[in-house]
Amino acid sequence: MKEPKRLFDCLEVQAQNPKKDLMAAKEHGSWHLYSTAEVHELIYKLAAGLLAGSKPASTTLEGRRKIGIISPSRPEWLITDLAVQLSGGILVPVYPNSSAHELEEIFIESEVSVLFVSNKDLHDKILSIKDKLPALQAIYTFNEVEGAKNWKDCMGTLDDSSKALIKSVSDDVKEEDVATIIYTSGTTGKPKGVMLTHRNIVNNMKNTDSVLKQIPFTQYRALSFLPLCHILERMTSYIFLFIGTSLYYAENMDTIGANLKEVKPDIFISVPRLLEKVFERIMAAGQALTGFKKMIFFWALSIAKKYETVPNHSFFYNIQRKLADKLVYSKWREAVGGNVLAIVVGGAACQVRLERIFNCAGIVIMEGYGLTESSPVIAVNGYLKKYRRYGTVGHVITETEVRIADDGEILCKGPQVMLGYYKQPELTAQVIENGWLHTGDIGEFVEGTFLKITDRKKEIFKTSGGKYVAPLPIENKIKENFLVEQIMVIGHDRKFTAALIVPSFLTLEKKCKELNIQFTSHEQVVKEPAVIAMFQDIINEYNPNFNHIEQVKKFILLPHEWTTDSGELTPTGKLKRSVVQHKYNDLIEEMYYDPHALNI
Repeated sequence: MKEPKRLFDCLEVQAQNPKKDLMAAKEHGSWHLYSTAEVHELIYKLAAGLLAGSKPASTTLEGRRKIGIISPSRPEWLITDLAVQLSGGILVPVYPNSSAHELEEIFIESEVSVLFVSNKDLHDKILSIKDKLPALQAIYTFNEVEGAKNWKDCMGTLDDSSKALIKSVSDDVKEEDVATIIYTSGTTGKPKGVMLTHRNIVNNMKNTDSVLKQIPFTQYRALSFLPLCHILERMTSYIFLFIGTSLYYAENMDTIGANLKEVKPDIFISVPRLLEKVFERIMAAGQALTGFKKMIFFWALSIAKKYETVPNHSFFYNIQRKLADKLVYSKWREAVGGNVLAIVVGGAACQVRLERIFNCAGIVIMEGYGLTESSPVIAVNGYLKKYRRYGTVGHVITETEVRIADDGEILCKGPQVMLGYYKQPELTAQVIENGWLHTGDIGEFVEGTFLKITDRKKEIFKTSGGKYVAPLPIENKIKENFLVEQIMVIGHDRKFTAALIVPSFLTLEKKCKELNIQFTSHEQVVKEPAVIAMFQDIINEYNPNFNHIEQVKKFILLPHEWTTDSGELTPTGKLKRSVVQHKYNDLIEEMYYDPHALNI
């Protein structure tokens, strides 16, 4: 890969090796392939339109134009991103499911002057707050929306004069200049604008690309479905644009399965939640089998659960695995397109059982770790076995230093650490001291080189007895059971540790049919004594893994999944514990204060 300095330097690299499908998206039921020439033309036309024939008045951070984008991932997203960079602007991306209040806060602080949105719903949402956004001058839509300006209306003419202007402006963009301001609220608090420079992201690309080079790509094709607001998806998209990997965009989250089979990618980026959903469907298919086929399915699953528990498997195990691969795992691979070599996972903790199962089936899970504030990758498991360890987030990438503070917090220093939070110097000073980024995560090194995340610093709680409990390891262990979809361990200032549990309803329904447990709704089934007893057995099975104070003494089964749309998860899949706690406060209070509930 050519040594780039700025993100838009990928255009020069692409021009040397043009592709017929640099990007692709489903349009009116069929895949529209965007060639390198078409993508470049759109980028330069949009840059010309944004410049409107004159150089920006200022190249300072405050003087440069802030241009917003609210859209699911699609070719137009990255095209706009690169056009904004060429025109000397700063992109401010926002998640499509952000509330009107969040959008108002973000766009007032960042003073976004031009905004690109995907569709009518988002256009209407912006119109509802437009009067409160004095800096906003124009709104453009990617879809055709009646009464709205289309993004093509923003495009200029490409002639010698406009090309010269674009070159002059883009030549003035330096690697230390801010490329984007990404607003993140994490699991709590007001949105914070993370300022990432070209240098931040380009260095993270280069140091992560060396890990991706371990993968024996066959056709250099990736499927993209995470929001490009997610810095992991965006940063890896830049890598793909530099190394010549075609980017195919899924239609939406509901069509990922079908799109995987159509595109047959080598790789895709995911969050653990999606892997859990994929595996849930695999389990549902296995439960639906009968007789010998069902027996073979669960035999193969038992083989996968043991994968790489020791450095060298026995000859007999390897024979079993090859047979299981032929009979079962090959079908799992076909379900995700047949060509997937690796899935890069980030955003939240991945279950070890899923890593074992997917890896055994020939789909390598490369779990990594990082923050938006670190552009994002700090560490990642490699494709090759010697660079992977279950339960860890892999080796720290090159040019990056990590040390563990006295209180266990992970500190990071490197070229990928953000410039700071936009207009919030005090907050910046709280998280960056002497160049060290305080991640807020607790961790340790395994075997001296593999980084392991043990919990979130702010999520460790103290019981009323003064004992500390780290909820994440408990949650991850209990989630190994196929009946447990989501779990949150609680107990701050309480006399015992408890849990809120969302069952895997697909798996639970199959189990209930086997046991002849009748129900008509999720609300009903979580109250069935036989179902509650089933989950009590699960808790009893896992409790011996923890010390007395960490053991779950009581639990509540909940009828609804926690999602981003319902507010319990961040856009990257992290649990908003305070939101869940508040939402179910009455149930929690009832559980803790029931005098007949427990004899502690």
